[in-house]
Amino acid sequence: MRELVYYVAVSLDGFIAGPGGEFDAFPIEGDHMDAINERYADTIPTDLALALGVERTTPMFDTVLMGWNTYAVGLPLGVTSPYRHLRQIVFSSTRRAETDDVQTTDEDPVALVRRLKREPGDAIWLCGGGALASSLLGEVDRLVLKRSPVVFGAGIPLFAPGAYVPERFDEVTTTVFGSGVVLSEYVRAKHPLNRGGLRGRRVPPA
Repeated sequence: MRELVYYVAVSLDGFIAGPGGEFDAFPIEGDHMDAINERYADTIPTDLALALGVERTTPMFDTVLMGWNTYAVGLPLGVTSPYRHLRQIVFSSTRRAETDDVQTTDEDPVALVRRLKREPGDAIWLCGGGALASSLLGEVDRLVLKRSPVVFGAGIPLFAPGAYVPERFDEVTTTVFGSGVVLSEYVRAKHPLNRGGLRGRRVPPA
């Protein structure tokens, strides 16, 4: 079955973007770039990858999921199909992308992801934002976090606030780069928290 992978850059205080969707504070130069782009080249916007000469020799994803605000970041620049090398699905109940390259839907994200997982193909990239990630937390199989050495103070959180439903993930690997970026990968754990035993319950301190 296909995996849903939440791959995203995050600040030290847990934000994936500033209050207005700003992300230019994340470092785009340093020794982390080549190493990350080699494995996650699918996550580089199509036109940027072409400009940089990045080749996708080992595809990981074939589908990307975005909330409207994440998708809309490129619209002021005329970017209406940022990841046209992937199947692009944008969730919105009020707006529609003005290109056939992007599928806009108001379907329940959980139902859609469960259907996608049953289809053949590569992994599914959850690009953001925080509200969509929060609604899909129970479906996330793998977390890949690029923690940058910056503090935002405010912004869009990694997961938007929601119901108290603890989910356990186990660390697979962590790489610390000289740039200060730390790349950590986690997989959903086979743990009582994720088997209904303690899930969703507030446990009083001993």
